[in-house]
Amino acid sequence: MTLFRKTMRDQRRALVGWGAGVVLLVLAESALWPTVRDMPDFGELLKSYPEGMRELFNVEAMTTGRGFLNAELFSLLLPALFITYAVGRGARLVAGEEEDGTLEVLLVTPLSTGRLLWEKALALATSVALLGVVLALGTWLCSLVFGLDLSLLQVLAGSLAVSALGLEYGLLALAVGAATARRAVAVGVATAAAVAAYVLYAVALFVDWLADWRGWSPFEQALSAGPLAGSVPWQLVWVGLAGLVAVALAAPILARRDIAAA
Repeated sequence: MTLFRKTMRDQRRALVGWGAGVVLLVLAESALWPTVRDMPDFGELLKSYPEGMRELFNVEAMTTGRGFLNAELFSLLLPALFITYAVGRGARLVAGEEEDGTLEVLLVTPLSTGRLLWEKALALATSVALLGVVLALGTWLCSLVFGLDLSLLQVLAGSLAVSALGLEYGLLALAVGAATARRAVAVGVATAAAVAAYVLYAVALFVDWLADWRGWSPFEQALSAGPLAGSVPWQLVWVGLAGLVAVALAAPILARRDIAAA
């Protein structure tokens, strides 16, 4: 596990920076809740929103602390941040090192390419999980301070949902980077897949013939019950499994490539 430990050391500064950013975001949004809660006729204002938007962000639940954070953070902004972090790290771990010429140094050791890829995947999963723990702790503390009235289970379920989304697309970026040796391609493919999945998740609310396809979107699998719903949807299994399948498919491609000539 030497490579795993080295990878974790290499990304510790980025992880600290992202963790601080996530906590500040949750803090800033949570601090708005007492003002929003006490606004007169706030419920009537929410009813004036278009029907699709009300369903997509569960707007009518914004009269509670849980609904407010779901709509403001956990339905779009936090998933986008976690995906951005994980895709950037995933693309960097193999393709980035190969472009920088540092991957060859690792492969002169007895380490196989398969072992290298899976230790990189484990390091990515660990860093996303740590970011999720930071999110959970920050949200829990803000709930206590600003009276959001969230249970610990709701906080853990929401943090797990956004972490799972980030990990799926991060592993996809890692796999594409390992197969192509191009960081830009890895970022582009993973980002395009995430955007397409979100568009399907959102547009299916308005287009009847797409409604049956909404369940294929990882966003539907992770967020359909509301990220802070207080239960962990079983569909999250598919979100995690998809990323692992991508890495498994990339492993034999990486093994066949001539990395020194790339």
